[in-house]
Amino acid sequence: MAALASVPRTYMFIGAHPDDADIDFGGTALLLKELGHYIVFVSVTDGSAGHQSLGREEVAARRRKEAEKVAHHLGVAYVVMDTPDGELVPDLATRHKLIQVIREHQPDVIVSHRPNDYHPDHRATGQLTQDCSFLLTVPLICPAVPALRKNPYIFYIQDGFTRPNELRPDILIDIGSVIDRKMQSLALHESQIFEWLPYINRFEDKTPKPTDDYLDWMKRHWGDPGRSSRFANQLDSPAEYLEALECCEYGSAVTPEIAQELFPFAGISFTSVGRK
Repeated sequence: MAALASVPRTYMFIGAHPDDADIDFGGTALLLKELGHYIVFVSVTDGSAGHQSLGREEVAARRRKEAEKVAHHLGVAYVVMDTPDGELVPDLATRHKLIQVIREHQPDVIVSHRPNDYHPDHRATGQLTQDCSFLLTVPLICPAVPALRKNPYIFYIQDGFTRPNELRPDILIDIGSVIDRKMQSLALHESQIFEWLPYINRFEDKTPKPTDDYLDWMKRHWGDPGRSSRFANQLDSPAEYLEALECCEYGSAVTPEIAQELFPFAGISFTSVGRK
C-alpha cells in the first residue's frame, strides 16, 4: 500500500470568510502544493460585511474576485458560499450545503476553526464542520451527491483563545521557506489586508498601499496567525513563522504515523486522536 505522502491527496480548509484560509493555512497549503497535493479553500460566507464604506453587494463581488485571484495565483480551488457574512448559524440548511461542497471535492483532510473563537461566524463554521463529519459517509443524507466511503482526517487551525480550553498544538509547521509567497498571496485580498482589517483593528494610519513594498509590514502583522510562535520551543530547531494544527476527535482516527505522512514537513507531538 502506497504511503499517504506518496500519492496526491486533497486538503480542504473550511473557513468562515474568503481570507481565513490564506491567513491561517496559506503557508501549509504552499508546502503541500510543492509535494503535488490538491488544495481547496472554502469560505462558508460571502464576506459581504467586511468593509467600512462599501455596500454588501459590492463587497461580496469584490471579495469573490479576490478569491479568484488567489486561486489562480496559488493553483488552488476556492469555493465561496452564499451565506451572508455575519449571519452564519449552524442550521440544517447550511449543514446540507456544506456536506454537498465537501462531497463534491472528496477531501482526504479537512482543516477548520475550533468552535470557540471571537467571531460568531468562525464558531459556527467550526460547529458546522463537526456536524458534517459523520454524515459525510451517510448515503441517505443529501443523496443527490454520493456519500464519501471514508471520513476525512479533521484538524483545527491555530488560534489565540484559552477558554474554555487552549489550543493543543499536535502538529507544528515551519513555514519560513514560503512566508514571502504566503504574504504575496494574502495581499491579493486587498479589500481586507489594506482596507477593512486595518480599519477595524485601528492601524490604518500605519498601513502601506498595495503598490508599496509591503512584505516586511505584512510579515509583522500577518506572519504569526493565532500567535503560533508561542509554540516555537516545541520544535527541535528554531522557527520564526509557524502554522499549528490540533487533531480533532471527529473524522477518521489520526495516529502519529498518519499525521507524519499527511504533513511530512511538520513536527508531530501527540499520541493518537479520533474515531477508531
